[in-house]
Amino acid sequence: MLRQSGFIALMFSGMLSLAYSQPETYKNPVIPGFHPDPSICRAGDDYYLVTSTFEWFPGIPVFHSRDLVNWNLIGYGITRPDQVELPAGLGDSRGIYAVTIHYHDGMFYLITTCVQCGGNFFLTAKDPSGPWSGPVWLHSRGIDPSLFWDDDGKCYYVGHANISGITDWPDKNGVWMQELDPQQGKLIGPQKQLTHGHASNARWTEGPHLFKIDGIYMLLVAEGGTGFHHAVTVFHSENVWGPYIPCHSNPVLTHRHLGLDFPVHSVGHADLVQTAEGEWWAVSLGKRKYEGYTLLARETFLTPVRFENQEGLPTPVFNPGEGKVPFEHKRPGLPWNPWPSRPVRDHFQGETLALEWNFLRTPLDKWYKLDKGCLGIRLRPEVIDSLVNPSLIAQRIRHHHFYAMTSMDFSGKKDHEEAGLVLYRKSTHHIQLIKRRNELLLIRTENGRSEILDKASWKSKKVVLKVEADGIRARFSFGPDETHLQPVGGVVDLTVLSDEKAGGFNGPYIGMYATSNGNESHEWARFFWFEYAGQTSNIE
Repeated sequence: MLRQSGFIALMFSGMLSLAYSQPETYKNPVIPGFHPDPSICRAGDDYYLVTSTFEWFPGIPVFHSRDLVNWNLIGYGITRPDQVELPAGLGDSRGIYAVTIHYHDGMFYLITTCVQCGGNFFLTAKDPSGPWSGPVWLHSRGIDPSLFWDDDGKCYYVGHANISGITDWPDKNGVWMQELDPQQGKLIGPQKQLTHGHASNARWTEGPHLFKIDGIYMLLVAEGGTGFHHAVTVFHSENVWGPYIPCHSNPVLTHRHLGLDFPVHSVGHADLVQTAEGEWWAVSLGKRKYEGYTLLARETFLTPVRFENQEGLPTPVFNPGEGKVPFEHKRPGLPWNPWPSRPVRDHFQGETLALEWNFLRTPLDKWYKLDKGCLGIRLRPEVIDSLVNPSLIAQRIRHHHFYAMTSMDFSGKKDHEEAGLVLYRKSTHHIQLIKRRNELLLIRTENGRSEILDKASWKSKKVVLKVEADGIRARFSFGPDETHLQPVGGVVDLTVLSDEKAGGFNGPYIGMYATSNGNESHEWARFFWFEYAGQTSNIE
């Protein structure tokens, strides 16, 4: 009897602990770091989300959630080199643009654009974690395509472009539509321009998503460009082909009216999802400022939405009563479902790299190897200053305050051979802490011009490299192990990685790099572990 009572007490205590561990609110962004142009869909009680990846491979990360707050990376849409190639020469911020995910009749669809590498295409999969099919190329104009299935089963392609040929104001774009036969993989029938934006002088109307709500067609689009003037607008129609009338509430979501100093800016490019309980939620991109700089690029935010009958039309009201993306808000009315935390330290024990690791452009040959807890990276002529696939393996920076370090074994016998730790934003903006012969060099590259900030003597093949970042400042260090580190370079300015200085659509990464700087080499750099975590830092 005592055992049973003890068991019941323990069970009750566990249930009580579980109840108290479930937070009442969530904080934005729900997916921090470089995750722009989010698109979302629901399949039963599961939610799936994808974002843009531009020149990074694998392309199109696929996230899974059951509560819209906790998201788990489960795979990628583009994983095979022969699937959709991101070739050498592909420019910074080119490649895979805004992607849309759909679930229809038991099948998942991804549709997107490979800019300067093939145009618009879609992929299919029964399992969103992959593998995904080969690309079905559509040979259509513009970017940001999405799909819509009407009640009669017809599928429509909705994309960005000004097909009217009329350009009576600057940067006049728009949204157009054509029927798609998914089985044949072909666009069929007439094309029609649906809108050029919600008002005269509207710029860069793009990112369309078409919905049918209460028998009315609603077109949701992005406008104003992905910078400060970014916004979300809606249009209504009683017919799928239009006319689509701009809503009087436009823009339904923006932060541009909040001023240049508001800490979350450039909000836009939204997509909507309805839960099984009937709640509506939106995902959108946004940027966070830290001490006046945007360090983490475009991130994914979650905002509650309520549909109101305004003038007889279903009109989305974003964050009712506030009208802006919340910093913190009552979470969705869904069972709380956190995922196991990923390890802070990657020991490279698996047969494949962890999902967080990415490459610049498509690796067409295997220049790295995993072997008994060691990641070997071969030195190749390619360098990160060029538009190539260098020997760089990196993951997204996801915090304003973080540290990262790695244990490396590398001899570097020649002046052109080097390897180490890299913080990378684009080919013209990055910071390296690298070993070259018997020296460690801290190098900053801004606008394509490189500067050695500091150097230190280091003769041993083995070295631990570390960076600690506190917003716009960082300190670098090195040593024989993680407990005996010495500084190099003093306080380093990280704004070289910011939107304000680097520009572009992609975001900041950190990782491991090896190169022979244009020469042939048989050397390898070996990395025994890599550690990354957010932290509270006190750099002065």
